[in-house]
Amino acid sequence: MKITKTTAASSIGEVALFTLTNNSGASVELSSLGAGIVKVCVPDKDGKIENVALSYASPADYLADGPCLGKVPGRYANRIAKGHLSVDGKDYQLAINNGPNALHGGPTGFMNRIWEAEELPDGVRFTYNAADGEESYPGALKTVAEYHWSDDNVLTLKLSATADKNTVVNLTNHAYFNLEGADAGSVLTHEMRINASRWLPTDETQIPTGELAPVAGTPMDFTSFKEIGRDIKADFEALRIGKGYDHCWVNDGYEKGKMIEDIVTLKAPASGRVLTVGSTQPGVQIYTGNWLAGSPLNNSGKSYEDYDGVAIEMQGFPDAPHHDNFPSQSLKPGETYEQTIRFAFATE
Repeated sequence: MKITKTTAASSIGEVALFTLTNNSGASVELSSLGAGIVKVCVPDKDGKIENVALSYASPADYLADGPCLGKVPGRYANRIAKGHLSVDGKDYQLAINNGPNALHGGPTGFMNRIWEAEELPDGVRFTYNAADGEESYPGALKTVAEYHWSDDNVLTLKLSATADKNTVVNLTNHAYFNLEGADAGSVLTHEMRINASRWLPTDETQIPTGELAPVAGTPMDFTSFKEIGRDIKADFEALRIGKGYDHCWVNDGYEKGKMIEDIVTLKAPASGRVLTVGSTQPGVQIYTGNWLAGSPLNNSGKSYEDYDGVAIEMQGFPDAPHHDNFPSQSLKPGETYEQTIRFAFATE
């Protein structure tokens, strides 16, 4: 594995960028800003290597961007209703930054911090130490995002965290993929399968109601391959609320600590590229880039448009602290939060 490091300036300090190139010439670029995925350059069916992760032209543009492109949000990814959190009987008011709710750990969150970086033989370990009370969350939290890149084009992300007080944690990666090429336009012709027979309906503000509803007979059914865009404009309340898909599916076969390697499979018809995403997490938030328009300029010198990429966010359930029937996202001193996400790239 060849690893090269460069740096770039930003308003909050120097950003370290690491390019990991395997023996076949496929590569991944990672950033210390938000412990982010900047590029994933993999071959198509004809052997042409191209970046398939949406990316900005300037490393500094990842700071405080709306789409949270490629980064690790935290300490609680996704939404918490009305920013209200209760831990050990004490109430905490989080920042409201998404309608009436808290999103991705707050306006700054982990995604807009520069993480410490350490090179590994086949990857990079990023570490961020959040102070007690940062973004109003209880407890100092040490978070590690460790990436590994293999010769068979598998990118593995190991997420872990420890705390000195009772708190909540929900970590993921927010990369957007377009398997025809990062700047190729709409992903609505991509085919997708999700091994999930249930999903989480939400209210108008995209907070789960608590129901685990069957996908059968609804536009949320991806249990067999279908084009992402086939039902995206259907007369269905959830799609109207989100302007497309921005919902959490319940991963079939979930057991705490169990790795499921094929939760989501994404295929691009022209390039023949295939992405299979697996995880130890209970849910997957699929977001079809419904609000990408107006983002910073990409490497083609233009802004992305809505639906130019799809984010496949393996995570705990949104708003889990308010739902006793959801898998707990609580973390106590002496415990370690540990989750793994696996992005496997191939062709057919």
